[in-house]
Amino acid sequence: MSYPSEEEREGGGYEYEDIESLLNKPVEYVLTTNVVTLEGSMSAADAASIMKERNSRSVLVTHNGEAIGIVTKTDILFKVMAQGKNPNKVRLREIMSSPIITISPKTSISDALAVMEKHVLRQVIVSSGSTVIGMVTREGLFERIHKASMVTSQTALKGTPVCIINPKAIAYVKEAVEAKLSCPYCGSPFDDKNALSKHIDRLHIGSGVLEGDVRRIIE
Repeated sequence: MSYPSEEEREGGGYEYEDIESLLNKPVEYVLTTNVVTLEGSMSAADAASIMKERNSRSVLVTHNGEAIGIVTKTDILFKVMAQGKNPNKVRLREIMSSPIITISPKTSISDALAVMEKHVLRQVIVSSGSTVIGMVTREGLFERIHKASMVTSQTALKGTPVCIINPKAIAYVKEAVEAKLSCPYCGSPFDDKNALSKHIDRLHIGSGVLEGDVRRIIE
C-alpha cells in the first residue's frame, strides 16, 4: 500500500478548500513522519534532550526494535521532575504509557481529534497493522483548521456567500419596536429623522435627492 509523499502531505495536489473538506480528509494526508524512537533503557534526560533537538513532544519507547510504549514531555514533567526524581536515573520503560493508542491512516481528521479528546492526548500514532507510519498532533491539526478557516473567510470576502441569512432572522442593532422611526421602504429602524433621511437618500432613492425633500416624505 502506498501513502502520500511528503510533498503531497504539504499540500501539493491535496489542498483543502474549507474546514469541512479538511475534517473529512484521512490523516494519511496530514501526518508527520517525525517520530522519535528510543530504547526503554534510555533515561528521561536522554529523551528530553532528543525531543528538544527533534522538535518533538514525544518518543516511542522500543524493546528489541519493537515499540512497546510512548513517553511525552508531560510524562517527564509530572512523573519525573514534579516528583523530584533525577531524570538521568529514571528509565523510559518506567514512565511510558502502554499500550500505544493508534489510528488507521484512513481515519478522518475529525475522528482523530475525537480520539485525542477521549483519551486526553496531544498526539496519536498512525499505524497500519503493527507498522508505524507517522503521527498526528493536536497542535498540527488545529493549525491546519485555522488555515482552512482563513480560506473560508477569504472566499466569503471575494463574493462567494458562505450561506444566506433569512431576512426574518436578522437582528438589527436597534430593535424595530424600540425605534422612533422606520424606513418606509425596508423597515430598518432609526432614532432620528436625519439618519433615516440619509438612509433613504443613499439606498432607496439616490444621491441626487436633497435630504430636505426626503424629510418631507417622512414628516
